[in-house]
Amino acid sequence: MESISRPAKAAAIACLSISAAAAATLTSGAALAWEPTKSVEFIVPAGTGGGADQMARMIQGIIQKNNLMKQPIVVINKSGGAGAEGFLDVSGSKRNPHKIIITLSNLFTTPLATGVPFSWKDMTPVAMLALDNFILWVNAESPYQSPKELIDAAKGGGANSFKMGGTGSKQEDQIITAAIEQATGATFTYIPYKGGGDVAAQLVGNHITASVNNPIEAVAQWRAGALRPLCVFDGQRVQLKEPVADGKSWNDVPTCKESGLDVEYTMLRGIFMSPGVTADQTQFYVDLFQKVRETPDWKDFMEKGAFNTSFKTGDEYQSWLTQAEATHRTLMEKAGFLAK
Repeated sequence: MESISRPAKAAAIACLSISAAAAATLTSGAALAWEPTKSVEFIVPAGTGGGADQMARMIQGIIQKNNLMKQPIVVINKSGGAGAEGFLDVSGSKRNPHKIIITLSNLFTTPLATGVPFSWKDMTPVAMLALDNFILWVNAESPYQSPKELIDAAKGGGANSFKMGGTGSKQEDQIITAAIEQATGATFTYIPYKGGGDVAAQLVGNHITASVNNPIEAVAQWRAGALRPLCVFDGQRVQLKEPVADGKSWNDVPTCKESGLDVEYTMLRGIFMSPGVTADQTQFYVDLFQKVRETPDWKDFMEKGAFNTSFKTGDEYQSWLTQAEATHRTLMEKAGFLAK
């Protein structure tokens, strides 16, 4: 048997030491990557069938279809108290990484309107998935071709003659209606309905004068030639140029600001976690939702709903939330919607 020289032995030992250290580093790095160890509850602070519920169930389906997570994700609706039930559940589940919540603007409006002791700062921000748009709609048989024509008519109309339909009270639709009144001096009688489908039906039937429905809630009636979009309340036009109705695309709908109506409003579709979770746990969900956004199903859903596809995480997301909370407080204070 050949003997091994001392220098060769030393080199071999050094190589083994380096290999062991590298293996230890890889093992350590793998250990740092957290992932769920049981079912994840996906809380929806709203009822079934609405925009947040639809999006949550779409996400659930995408995750399952593409095997993006080893553990199941279960959608649970907790709509009590205008969503306060869901928010308080998550904010009270400290250090629980197996519970996430999808939010809409009731993240801001519910505590402001009801006085429920809750703030978005009581949870851990994960990511802004998108912003939901609002459109100013009128019946296609109405004479109004622009926001200015509608507003001018409302200013000259008698008391209670111009009716704005919307979903809920002291929430997004009524906040936008109040902002229109503040910006223009026009007066609308706001009529709340249970959902966007009801609002669209009432506008088709000429029971109301206008509405501020989301695109997805009235696109079928636009395609059918029953409704007409006047403007979008986003700061930019919808970036979708495929024809939808009458040869027009969502991109052909001007922003309200460029149409002379100085009102801007979009609704958050964002994800939060319980307070006290770790950075690794938060990062798992950031990565998960980035994968969701890359799927064809998600992109198709975004196009059908004419969403603003902004995506934010970390400091950028928190900065947006801080500004959005201040904006809602200002709008609701001017409208007299704050809890007393």
